[in-house]
Amino acid sequence: MFDRFAGTSTAPPEVLTKLSPAAIPRCKLAEMRVKILGSAAGGAFPQWNCACTNCRALRAGTFRGKPRNQTQVAITEDGRTWFLLGASPDLRAQIEATPELHPRDGLRQSPISGLVLANAELDHVLGLLLLRELQPLRVHATASVRQILRENNSMFGMLQRIPNQSVWTDFRSNEEFQLCNAKGEDSGLGCKALSLNPHFPTYVTAERQSQLAPGEASMGFMIQSPAGSRLAYMPSVPVLDDTLLQQLDTCDVLLFDGTFWNDGELIRVQGSGQTAREMGHIPVEETLKKLAGARCPRKIFLHINNTNPMLDEASPQYRQVRGAGWEVAEDGWQFDL
Repeated sequence: MFDRFAGTSTAPPEVLTKLSPAAIPRCKLAEMRVKILGSAAGGAFPQWNCACTNCRALRAGTFRGKPRNQTQVAITEDGRTWFLLGASPDLRAQIEATPELHPRDGLRQSPISGLVLANAELDHVLGLLLLRELQPLRVHATASVRQILRENNSMFGMLQRIPNQSVWTDFRSNEEFQLCNAKGEDSGLGCKALSLNPHFPTYVTAERQSQLAPGEASMGFMIQSPAGSRLAYMPSVPVLDDTLLQQLDTCDVLLFDGTFWNDGELIRVQGSGQTAREMGHIPVEETLKKLAGARCPRKIFLHINNTNPMLDEASPQYRQVRGAGWEVAEDGWQFDL
């Protein structure tokens, strides 16, 4: 069910190749196809203003690893109608690199029918502004995230220039809802939102934050196909408590926060800054311990910061991750559930 990587049943992640539209079969009924369009944290890899060990080596061509765009995931139930998990600043390039997301019918059209927003962080929502060319879309978000974007940021008015250009639907924590297009047509994919972090982005004023619901600040998603297979999408996780661990045990594939290797990573690299936990990310070395007994068949780290040593495939950290049964996501990966 969950091991048909890149449309095959045998290809390991190390030998994945991008497939043409003709080579990618249409999803069978009651399946879910997942494409990882980007796998890096905000700033991508290499980051434009960073000269850390990883970024320098990648630019020099001596790095044992791959460049990455900012995290972006696309999902579909039928292979034709797609939904985005977030909207990264790299979204336009990611769409162009993905033939399944290219226009198919008519002069102006897109297979992308809607989005689900986990939070209002810039690296999660700026791509919305790249989708402003009057394409009907449904945006699923918490009421707080919708208010931040639509009421406090005038730029996002570009998504409301004509009636029903974008239709916004609110969801609540622990609420199950269906992913629908702008017309309200059900995609067959169900989603449950889990509140993970009570902190809103720093650009949101203190006064505005006092008017919002902390439980709507940052979410993770459990997405279910009609056949019952489940994908967990958790790109920003500050704490792994028992409740979340129980939820993750029910999924077939886990896409999990791999931002930093350890808590003091940024401070060690740049001499100052916040810890991983202060930024809302549980360190990978702690995740490996806490999820060592997880029954989830497939576990994949994504949203990986450019400073994370596990990006280096020759590093002991990379070997530790792989030895623990985890994978490190790469741009262009595809799999079916």
